[in-house]
Amino acid sequence: MLVAGCDSAVPEYRATHYVFGTLVEFTVYDSDAETARQAIAEIGADFRTFHNDWHAWQPGKLTRLNELLADGQPHPLDPGLIPLFEQSIVLSRKSQGLFNPAMGRLIALWGFHNDTPPVGPPPNAREITRLVNLNPQMSDLVLRKQSPDQATLRSNNPAGQYDFGGFAKGYAIELAQQKMQSAGIANVIVNAGGDLCVMGDHGDRPWRIAIRDPRHFDVLAEIALTSDECAMTSGNYERFREYNDRRYAHIIDPRTGWPVDHIASATVIANDGGMADAAATALTVAGPEKWQTIAQQMELTQALLVDDTGRIHVTRSLYPRLIWPEKAPTDLVIVDL
Repeated sequence: MLVAGCDSAVPEYRATHYVFGTLVEFTVYDSDAETARQAIAEIGADFRTFHNDWHAWQPGKLTRLNELLADGQPHPLDPGLIPLFEQSIVLSRKSQGLFNPAMGRLIALWGFHNDTPPVGPPPNAREITRLVNLNPQMSDLVLRKQSPDQATLRSNNPAGQYDFGGFAKGYAIELAQQKMQSAGIANVIVNAGGDLCVMGDHGDRPWRIAIRDPRHFDVLAEIALTSDECAMTSGNYERFREYNDRRYAHIIDPRTGWPVDHIASATVIANDGGMADAAATALTVAGPEKWQTIAQQMELTQALLVDDTGRIHVTRSLYPRLIWPEKAPTDLVIVDL
């Protein structure tokens, strides 16, 4: 997780909204307060619409579409869902299917289509294997656009059930930044539970954030973000189920149907919030042996991962930007992409 670091002594406008199951914090620097207030109010309304329309298990546009797609016929795609499917199809292909929003049935089987943490033992192993063998992929979809806001969608695999939890928050923050820019706001950070994007600067310095250490829940390192950068983190330390002293993370490996346990967290820094969000999920699933390959295919240059042994993996282009609390840790691997 990443947390925005701000100096309260400078002229700022701050506001919060609770949506996507997390607190979204807006910090606007050096802007008219009324302009900022109005823009954030509009974004808050947008976020509530996104929350309802994109929800993976509560009744809404996505859940209705999931029911329809099982018949293998083309169905009209709501304009607000078109870019989610378009971008997710591309990102899934680039990640070799490790970012896979089509596996909603597996996520539901594990009990993560719920507002409260699941309890009890893991699901039946045979049922997990059955769903994995059905192999729902984003490549099963046929999306036909008639215009920018008119399209149909058909699925070649009735097992597909679409859940954009690994992408939607980053994409929504990206849209929020675009609305801020349209309102004439040049300097802002939007932080949704540690996933964030920035524009401009924080006065005479850049926006500075902290990367959370998933092992000790303190600061692993800090980094100054440049304008239009986003930092997204995927980790196994926040949402999980526990049984017999074992933790099962909410991030499911579509190849096995079981939660990942080899990566504690993955942080990606990029200029596109949705892509960074999806990539953080994909790198977490890829694990210590394959994440570099997936990062290259997704055209990433800046990523930091902490594996299950506590070793830190960081790309060479990101390493010089990191500010360590004391000195650079010894259990660190610098990776060339």
